[in-house]
Amino acid sequence: MKALSPLEKCFADGKLEAVLPSVEKSTRSLSKARYMLTEATNAALGDSPVLAVSGIYFAMFHAARAVLYRDGIREKSHFCVEKYLETYVASGMLERRWIALFGRMRERREQNQYDLATPATPEEIRGLLVLAGEFIEALESILKGSRA
Repeated sequence: MKALSPLEKCFADGKLEAVLPSVEKSTRSLSKARYMLTEATNAALGDSPVLAVSGIYFAMFHAARAVLYRDGIREKSHFCVEKYLETYVASGMLERRWIALFGRMRERREQNQYDLATPATPEEIRGLLVLAGEFIEALESILKGSRA
């Protein structure tokens, strides 16, 4: 018997589930992504690096979730969102670097929230804000049906 791929395991374990596609939820999630990026920027300007990093991650998460909603996928695992986005890399619609960034930010957010990690520097946060904006644009391109 063949072992399941990580994505297949996400579906088998119920961490990803096929549902009716929703353009409305997709649109709302993309709006939430932009809002969270603004909140992250405000946190960075207010010298709140932990909140800024969390906001950056959640901006990226909601952009990714917009793609899942559009495709008719419900998520119950942030890791599985990452695995699902890899299907867009395989199809040539998304560059692998965006998956790597999403994974790094998912781990960074977990460290921020659960560990005693050193807060990000202002320079790091500025760079992450730019990358998160580009990530959102890349996923918006997928939603519009073009290559990102």
